[in-house]
Order: sequence, then structure tokens, then C-alpha cells
Amino acid sequence: MFENPVAKRSAIAAAIGAVVAIPLPFVGPILGAIVGGGIGYFTADRRQRR
Repeated sequence: MFENPVAKRSAIAAAIGAVVAIPLPFVGPILGAIVGGGIGYFTADRRQRR
């Protein structure tokens, strides 16, 4: 389904962020976005960030 490695990493990071967001009613979506974005940023290929 995800042949593109960037799409695969993005989907994984988004899923982790959603899992964090579910149990926290008010700050969950913000915290989930921060966690998911952080995981996506740090797992990205170093060559693509430059």
C-alpha cells in the first residue's frame, strides 16, 4: 500500500500521535500532533531535511 517510504513513515507517526491523543480529552490533539510530528521529524531521512 505504501511504496513511498516517506508516506509510510508519515502514516506511522500519525497513528502514534492519534493513539496519544485519544485518552487525553482537552490537550490530547495538541499533544498527539506534537508527538506524531516529532517522531516523523526524527525518523525522516537526513538528506531530505537539507
